[in-house]
Amino acid sequence: MYDVIIIGGGPSGASAGRRAGKLGLKTLLLEKMKFPRYKPCGGGLSEHALSYLDFELPQDIVEWEVTGANVIFRDQSIEVHKDHRLSVLVSRDKFDNFLLEKAKETGIEVHTGEKALCCREMPDCVEVDTSEGTYRAKFAIISEGAQGVVKTCVRTTDNREEYGICVVTEVPADEKEIEERLGKTVELHFGVAGGGYGWIFPHRTYYSVGIGGVIKDFPHPKKSMLEFLKKNGFSGEYKLHGHKIPWGGIKRKVVGSRVLLSGDAAGYVDSFLGEGIAYAICSGQFAADVIAEICLQGKSLKDLSRYEALCQAEFGTHLKYSFIFSRIMHRLPDRAFKIFTSGDKMINKYLEVVDYKIDYKDYLHWVLLNFKLK
Repeated sequence: MYDVIIIGGGPSGASAGRRAGKLGLKTLLLEKMKFPRYKPCGGGLSEHALSYLDFELPQDIVEWEVTGANVIFRDQSIEVHKDHRLSVLVSRDKFDNFLLEKAKETGIEVHTGEKALCCREMPDCVEVDTSEGTYRAKFAIISEGAQGVVKTCVRTTDNREEYGICVVTEVPADEKEIEERLGKTVELHFGVAGGGYGWIFPHRTYYSVGIGGVIKDFPHPKKSMLEFLKKNGFSGEYKLHGHKIPWGGIKRKVVGSRVLLSGDAAGYVDSFLGEGIAYAICSGQFAADVIAEICLQGKSLKDLSRYEALCQAEFGTHLKYSFIFSRIMHRLPDRAFKIFTSGDKMINKYLEVVDYKIDYKDYLHWVLLNFKLK
């Protein structure tokens, strides 16, 4: 009997595992893939996300540093920089593997290449069936990402208005070319996908190029991606990878009788940017904290609900208003994004949201005071 079984070894599961191990919980982490493994993602890691880590990232993990953004809407573009680093770019195979190794350092049991098939909440434990057998624990944390199905033991799957589709590829290039094209910026292209955007991010040996949008407003992802590549000067043959991403800020059930959902499995994602690593790390840590209080400090089972309150207090309002802001911007895209790219004032203020100096509620209030979107 374990104290906790963690399903998923990505940033949320690994962060939950590291925290659980440091707190002294008897922990089993199950990950269906062998690490390191490819993960389709732009690889942006904000300073906000880095602030949740209790260790430094080694230099070989950090591939690029970003101080600003070039925001493009049709024939308009505006580039804005801050006087400090906003984020770094990482390759998710290396980054995720590093996080999992940091979790292993705490002595937890980790099984990679073992897929969890289902999770059952029992009166006195949880049972997790895998391709290898059945395990039992007092609690479970499901950190399997957006595409997993084990989380349906707690909540229903998202409908077509609650998740998006992203298509991403890597375009090889040398560092000098990337430096000349992007410098310390990321490119964000709006108006190319319903409810979303396209991106071009710098890495050490490649560009991460992708496009994503709300599934109901983004009917032809592959076609849109090929058009986006061609329009931006990428004419080679590239392998495309697709994946789901939940829209954050939507009320979802994340707490069962003995199971907590964290990260993308819980829907903790910025609806406008699609960024979720910060909330994945933080929610995984909170989940382990709450379970440790029950297992090691004698708190009652009903205190499991404190997890949702912790997440709400830390980033719930932020994600709720990211959803509202995204809806406003994409409901009237011609008007809204023309204003967004008409000067540096609006984007410069938005970079404070990326920097987590203000939240989306504050930003939306500032926008409504300063601009008319009707």
